Amino acid sequence: MKKYENFCNALENLKDIYKYHEPYDNVVLTGLVGLYEICFKQSWKAINEILTEHGLPESKTGSPKQILKTAYQTGMIHDSEKWLAALNARNNVTHAYNRAVALDIVNQTKGVFYDMFRELKREIDQNWID
Repeated sequence: MKKYENFCNALENLKDIYKYHEPYDNVVLTGLVGLYEICFKQSWKAINEILTEHGLPESKTGSPKQILKTAYQTGMIHDSEKWLAALNARNNVTHAYNRAVALDIVNQTKGVFYDMFRELKREIDQNWID
């Protein structure tokens, strides 16, 4: 499954976020936000790919929010609030030129989102892939 592989690669890259600490220069901060954005995008696309493989018609919407709701309903993700916060952070990436927004995304990634993505990978590996 190509999209799942892409997610796994993005997650592997995202762990580099812990190599950097404040104060971040602009290039590092932009790169860290980019790592988050790529991992989030690949995560919901992987979820969609797996839901489609399992015959769930809701996966055809293409809407990240609907796909996340379906993943929660099927037990693929366990904390919908975290995932909706992650979606909101992804939507705020367009405002990442604002240093405060960018710092918030990086801090949420280090504090919550990285582990959330790792939990998704464990869940998929254990229960969704044959």
